[in-house]
Amino acid sequence: MRMDADSLLNPERRMLHRMQAKGGHEWSLDDVLEACEWSDQAVAVGAGHGLSNGGFVTTKETSSSVIRLAAEGMKAKEHGLLEARLWNWIQNHDEPTMANLQSDFERHEAGPGVGLLKRIGVQLSEGRFTAEQPNQVTSHIEERTAFIEALPQDNEAVDATLLEHFKSRRGLIEAVVTTTRTWTLTPLGKSVPAASLVEKKLINDITTELLQSDDWKEAAYRPFDVTLESSTPRTGRSHPMQALIERVRSIFLEMGFSELVDDYVQTAGWNMDALFIPQDHPAREMQDTFYLDEPKSIELPTHLTDAWGAIHEHGGETGSVGWGGSFSAETSQKGLLRTHTTVNTIQYLAKNPTEACRVFSVDRVFRKEAIDRTHLPEFHQIEGIIMEEGANLQMLVTTLKTFYAKMGYPEVRVRPAYFPYTEPSLEIEVKWRGKWLELGGAGIFRPEVTEPLGIASPVLAWGMGLERLAMLVLGLDDIRQLYISDLEWLRNQPVL
Repeated sequence: MRMDADSLLNPERRMLHRMQAKGGHEWSLDDVLEACEWSDQAVAVGAGHGLSNGGFVTTKETSSSVIRLAAEGMKAKEHGLLEARLWNWIQNHDEPTMANLQSDFERHEAGPGVGLLKRIGVQLSEGRFTAEQPNQVTSHIEERTAFIEALPQDNEAVDATLLEHFKSRRGLIEAVVTTTRTWTLTPLGKSVPAASLVEKKLINDITTELLQSDDWKEAAYRPFDVTLESSTPRTGRSHPMQALIERVRSIFLEMGFSELVDDYVQTAGWNMDALFIPQDHPAREMQDTFYLDEPKSIELPTHLTDAWGAIHEHGGETGSVGWGGSFSAETSQKGLLRTHTTVNTIQYLAKNPTEACRVFSVDRVFRKEAIDRTHLPEFHQIEGIIMEEGANLQMLVTTLKTFYAKMGYPEVRVRPAYFPYTEPSLEIEVKWRGKWLELGGAGIFRPEVTEPLGIASPVLAWGMGLERLAMLVLGLDDIRQLYISDLEWLRNQPVL
């Protein structure tokens, strides 16, 4: 696209004026920066791009790939490669054993380092390091060290075998593609009169102050191509998890439920004892539950702990035989972070034991889980209960199917399961991409749960993980994606 010289911006005028002084010269970026007295490469490249679009210069671009040291590679160059340091230790130690190596090197170095040495001829026999051909081991390490010390180098110049080796080791090297540009005047660029290349103040914005003075009459205005497509402005939007929470809330509210919000900090009594979870249950151990130092204990009414104790030890007056053993009121009063939101719904029922209700909650729960693609120590649970005269299993299944149909998953099935505080108990599955996926549990509260609290009507209950539902809705295979600051991924998520 050719343009008139009068429409050139000041950086383009300066660059073209300097280039006219050496008409046939091929200008590098450094040449342009020096001649135009610029320090910012972006200004020079932008000016060259504008002149090239106008037909005043031609631009030649060449790209090359350079292999250079990454962060770990810089450390290796300064302190030595891991295998070099370990091999030096083996050669100079009186007792080069695995036990001594582990005491002299950090654990994150000893294990990977031994693996590297084994691949170049070092053996570990009866706990002691040996090498049948030590000179060959030394040669391998010297080659790798020389490779590291020679960087940066062009991709084509480096040894291909060593390049593949170091690519497999995280953080040692990286490939960087660099683009080199040069500019040459065209006949049109040579023909532009010097008077047209005088730099002048350009007006970018028409302001009230400018129009109120006479300066606008003599001013030069920056031209804009109104035929070009404008960029789409970035607008704020809800995080996919928050949007999903609002969607779940709206569905339950539409179905006639009321929302329940309560505290994260609870007692072991309400969190577990009230739900007929035995005090020696694995879920009570430290690997599953976050117990608190402050508050370490939260006082509970004696009539509650006595009622739970009777239920747990011999079934109370429910007809159950309980769990046997002895019940500890002290254990019941331990402070913890709730492991499920059922702890809050059971307290709501205890405060309103005779009033029919339909309530739900979408809130955080905490469990001491190792973080991986399907587990987090802090996550959200969707919880719901129905308590009314005549509530039954068919009502529970219908409610769950209605909820998932509104979420866009019409194929739902349930199958028998076991939970300590419901009988019968169900697991809920939905069909997704031709497979059945388990999304939560449900059931009817046992008499051991309801009768100590004075609840006479049946209580239908269910719980499901929100993050697992989010993975289903958003098509994810790693739960951690929901909580990283990946703006590009967030911008591309559908509106829920």
